[in-house]
Amino acid sequence: MFLGLCGMKESMGTEMLLEDIEDLMVGGATGFRLPIASNTVAVAPSTKKRNLPHDSSIPGTQTIYIKTFGCSHNQSDSEYMAGLLSAFGYSLSDNPDQSDLWLVNTCTVKSPSQSAMDTIISRAKSSNKPLVVAGCVPQGSRNVKELQGISIVGVQQIDRVVEVVEETLKGHEVRLLTRTTLPALDLPKVRKNKFVEILPINVGCLGACTYCKTKHARGHLGSYTVQSLVERIRSVISDGVKEIWLSSEDTGAYGRDLGVNLPTLLNALVAELPADASTMLRIGMTNPPFILEHLKEIAQILRHPCVYSFLHVPVQSGSDTILSAMNREYTVSEFKTVVDTLTELVPGMQIATDIICGFPGETDEDFEQTVNLVNEYQFPQVHISQFYPRPGTPAARMKKVPSNVVKRRSRELTNVFEAFTPYNGMEGRVERIWITDIASDGVHLVGHTKGYIQVLIIASDNMLGTSAMVKITSVGRWSVFGEVIEMVSYSDRKVSCKQIPNQDVPSLCCNPAKNGGLSETTECSACGNDSCCGQSMLEKSDDSRSSVVPQNQNSRSFVGWILRKRKHLLHRGTENGIDSASGSVSKHEGDHGSMTKWDFIDKALLGGISVSIFTIIALVVALKFSVFWSK
Repeated sequence: MFLGLCGMKESMGTEMLLEDIEDLMVGGATGFRLPIASNTVAVAPSTKKRNLPHDSSIPGTQTIYIKTFGCSHNQSDSEYMAGLLSAFGYSLSDNPDQSDLWLVNTCTVKSPSQSAMDTIISRAKSSNKPLVVAGCVPQGSRNVKELQGISIVGVQQIDRVVEVVEETLKGHEVRLLTRTTLPALDLPKVRKNKFVEILPINVGCLGACTYCKTKHARGHLGSYTVQSLVERIRSVISDGVKEIWLSSEDTGAYGRDLGVNLPTLLNALVAELPADASTMLRIGMTNPPFILEHLKEIAQILRHPCVYSFLHVPVQSGSDTILSAMNREYTVSEFKTVVDTLTELVPGMQIATDIICGFPGETDEDFEQTVNLVNEYQFPQVHISQFYPRPGTPAARMKKVPSNVVKRRSRELTNVFEAFTPYNGMEGRVERIWITDIASDGVHLVGHTKGYIQVLIIASDNMLGTSAMVKITSVGRWSVFGEVIEMVSYSDRKVSCKQIPNQDVPSLCCNPAKNGGLSETTECSACGNDSCCGQSMLEKSDDSRSSVVPQNQNSRSFVGWILRKRKHLLHRGTENGIDSASGSVSKHEGDHGSMTKWDFIDKALLGGISVSIFTIIALVVALKFSVFWSK
């Protein structure tokens, strides 16, 4: 029957709209499972024959490669899709060449991200790999030529990904784009980091920025109920999550479609967090207009012991003229009110922001106002991007600033920002940190202070998912370094922890612009989504982590610690004495003696492992000889 439909489609030369994927009757089967609105486009198999996996007729037996671009909301969507696929039996892999199908979750914020998507699509086609494209690009630009002949999943259809993958592996093209309800929050999930839950509190926004393509994809504001978010918080805490990121295109707009507001939600969520602060909450990006009326309530929540004193508030420009052209719906003065109020009311408050250089109509005077604003506040984190016209947006029709001028302004502002030393004065301070990840350098664990300042420590992987008191030993431009003093127990008591010496760390506070961190090309939302400025810099430089695969961090704890410790010691001899402003640390007193001590311990440990291995080999060989001679 399906072949008949295909032939009809080919003869008519038009696509056929079907009620559901299950209307593709395969092998004489009748009926279907999950009816939806008529928004599914089923297309006949491509005339180019694919060499599909030998077991492609058995759903759930294949391996899926997932690649994610863009914001943390996209990352959460990928984790949900990975969870659904895994629950159905599919294997997940971070090796595209060994996978049977590629699932690409896209971002439509800027041209570079969509260009990267085009590259992956071309690679998949040349490799004859079945491909499913999800995310904002197909949702906002479903008719782009690069997506012709490819299955696509809309941003509110991620809970149907298993069906789309199943049909795509059979050679069918399926498109799911329209839906009136939000995906459930209790779907299976495979987290990129098992200690971090990215929790979308709403989709879409109430704004109409003239440069933004995301609104075309995510649509108008749609908020999850307070109760559903509270239930999700309870669930992820019981799963062992230690850090919860609230994700949104605009956190401040939460609940305006439901008759509630952001403080109501945050108070309800905070009430669910453990009293010992073993799980921390990070509030997502918020545009200035929607938190101006709640600043005191927001400040009170940010002071809570279980909430990071950090907020991402994008300003985009220091010129009211440009903000008006962007249709941002606030002034520079109102942005300053947000920053000044939160900084005054919240001890240790850290604020990140975004800047777009070269927006159409930006004059030298407008740009100078932006430079002055950044200089005035010296934000510790600023995402600087060049203006990229997105097709279909009002800004794409505006008169552009010459590209050489845009690049020059971007470089100038970057140089201004990189000259700041936001963490000077932290040396010697004792801070509590929450440790959730391994840095991409493979040497350090990543923790964050209450102000979400990234702290790099050298310690056993067993400390992942824990909290500790650390002494800040040195600072760099992008992070600070610390040594563990003691671990913090989850019963509000402090337990002694063996002190780790030699925390004079190699020059790893490099300029992330050269390592995929805070750079002019980072795929951060121009509307200010919460993906870029809130993430730790060294975390982001590891591109492989954009592929969703389950983590097994505990299995590498002891050996991983030895290898990282050894790597650290090998670096130290060449790095001591370099000026800390360049991103490293000066030599501390007493280093030589403690280095010798740890050298001996390392050698003893590695020697013991080697002896054990040789002993086992000798026993196996002896056993074989014994069996041989007995015969």
